[in-house]
Amino acid sequence: MRYGGVGMGNPIAPGSSVADTLAAYYDEYGTKSFFIGAKTNRDFIHLSPERFGKYPFTGAFGWMTSVVEARKAGWREAHLRQVVEIMHLLGSPLAQSGLSDDFERKNRRLVPNEDGFGSTRVFNVRDYSEGLSGLYWRNVFGAPFVDLFGPRLDAIPASQRQSLDGGLVLVQPYELPTQAMTPEGDAAEAQLIDTLGRDAFFDLPTLTKPTRVPDVSWMLHKH
Repeated sequence: MRYGGVGMGNPIAPGSSVADTLAAYYDEYGTKSFFIGAKTNRDFIHLSPERFGKYPFTGAFGWMTSVVEARKAGWREAHLRQVVEIMHLLGSPLAQSGLSDDFERKNRRLVPNEDGFGSTRVFNVRDYSEGLSGLYWRNVFGAPFVDLFGPRLDAIPASQRQSLDGGLVLVQPYELPTQAMTPEGDAAEAQLIDTLGRDAFFDLPTLTKPTRVPDVSWMLHKH
């Protein structure tokens, strides 16, 4: 129904091509990212293209909705199917789903400015070529991560691991996204990180970046 910046203030005209409307907006403003929303702010898509080839990917695709939906088993089943379809469509080697607060605490932090005034919000891990910021409710790994983890993936209990179409592998520490940021959820995540190898994940207490990262050199030539 709407598109544009964070406020999504531009209405999509009835009967118009959504793709053409968004392409025209992107070409005109050269924006780094934009949003597509429904009538309310509950459901929206975030597209963040990488225009300058600075990173080994073409961009990020995000889908936000209410966590209440995840209470339904049918919704969780459809969600996983949709994630797999989008990964195949985009050629993505990684998809992660969880609470927005969980992403925020693991991906970014505030660093005091050198002049003593204010602080700057910085990334812990800029993108998956630098490793992983952590595990979330659902983590779907493509070939670069399957190769990175190797037999460690097979050591994860079957209740927390699932093989998917096209060689993708789901790692899911707990059943519901609302279990994130709880003692039980954090413990389940930590146990799986130990299994996969802590050197592949950012360590927040020590601010240590991953030392074992996926090989994404093929993407630099592909995209």
